Amino acid sequence: MFDRPPAGNRDGSNGGERAILVHLDFSSQTDDEAVEEFRELAVSAGAEPVAVVSGSRRRPDPKYLIGTGKAEEVKALIDQHRASLVLVDYPLAPSQERNLERLLQCRVLDRTGLILDIFAQRASSHEGRLQVELAQLKHISTRLVRGWTHLERQKGGIGLRGPGETQLETDRRLLGIRIKQLNKRLEKVQNQRSQSRRARHKAEVPTVSLVGYTNAGKSTLFNRITESGVYAADQLFATLDPTLRRVQLPDRQAVILADTVGFIRQLPHDLVAAFRSTLEETRQADLLLHVVDAHDENYAEQMAEVNSVLKEIGAEHVPQIEVFNKLDLMQRKRPRVDRDDDGAVRRIWLSAASGDGVDLLMSALAEHCRPDRVREWLRVPAGNGRLRARLFSLGRVLQECVEESGDLLLQVEMARKDLTGLQKTEGLRSSPQGAKCCG
Repeated sequence: MFDRPPAGNRDGSNGGERAILVHLDFSSQTDDEAVEEFRELAVSAGAEPVAVVSGSRRRPDPKYLIGTGKAEEVKALIDQHRASLVLVDYPLAPSQERNLERLLQCRVLDRTGLILDIFAQRASSHEGRLQVELAQLKHISTRLVRGWTHLERQKGGIGLRGPGETQLETDRRLLGIRIKQLNKRLEKVQNQRSQSRRARHKAEVPTVSLVGYTNAGKSTLFNRITESGVYAADQLFATLDPTLRRVQLPDRQAVILADTVGFIRQLPHDLVAAFRSTLEETRQADLLLHVVDAHDENYAEQMAEVNSVLKEIGAEHVPQIEVFNKLDLMQRKRPRVDRDDDGAVRRIWLSAASGDGVDLLMSALAEHCRPDRVREWLRVPAGNGRLRARLFSLGRVLQECVEESGDLLLQVEMARKDLTGLQKTEGLRSSPQGAKCCG
């Protein structure tokens, strides 16, 4: 679609593309951790970083973003390392990307395009591929001006009279049609997810969603709790497609645990919008487990980035428990539970890799998700075995005895709203005599 230099390394090999990384901070100094994270992104995409150009500027250069001097420095490194790709750790305007490619004579990709490329490689489900394609098309639509320069104007004459629109206009129209198709398909997926959520809500099964910075260990923790085989690796964005599993807590209550995509700083807005149906699982969750890489020195900044994305998708008000992971990499740190002034669980320290402290997390989930339960003595008319069986299925029958009249007296423990609903629909009455009868 674009007039770009061909892919592949300049030495003719087809392995990981040699890439020059460009990182600029528009502040006083370069952030070494941010540079390392960008390097990991490049490796995750399959590139081979051969050099890094870093520095700082007060403001972006309108033509090249990085300025003429830095651009010439990058050009020299391209020739020196025979690189075929330049990755810029900052969103580029279409004109800046085009100007850099003309000057450097190789492909230039900004941070947004790099993340989209990683997502395109990792998406495995039908829904995930649709969401990534939608985000890519929205990103591409702003860059169509760079292509089809040989057909920028309508031409006349014999054999050159077209259908009345330029090739660029045709591309924009086709992109618009495809984007509408993808939105319709994703709307169906969103409706299906909504139906599943309504069914879980009706069955009173709480949903717990794992969130956190990419590579914080969410999938490892998910596998540890659910004993499943979700793909987990020490790389950025190892998980894209959401996975839901039913988990039984120590008090025998069931919850749905959801493993979701990891967040990262400067996550492309088009990607957040495209993954709205996936992220809806997070927004509609009853509880968020915010998984944090406690071994990372910048965990506070990463937590702030995650909370920023949660606010963007409308999930900032969902209750959170912070799960500080990777204690196995830290000395003199043992699993523990931190509580707030009201006694509620605020933070749990554990290791998903070794399993140390996971039992504390499961107990905390049981404590948080426990419904408002009550104990009550109920009178069941004689011969109403159907109602008796229903009481056994809805709650825990603690005691049972028979009166001289043949009526049953049952002490039950169940959710308060279940008890209220039963009393209304079945005409059940509480029986204070139950304790005396069975005592």
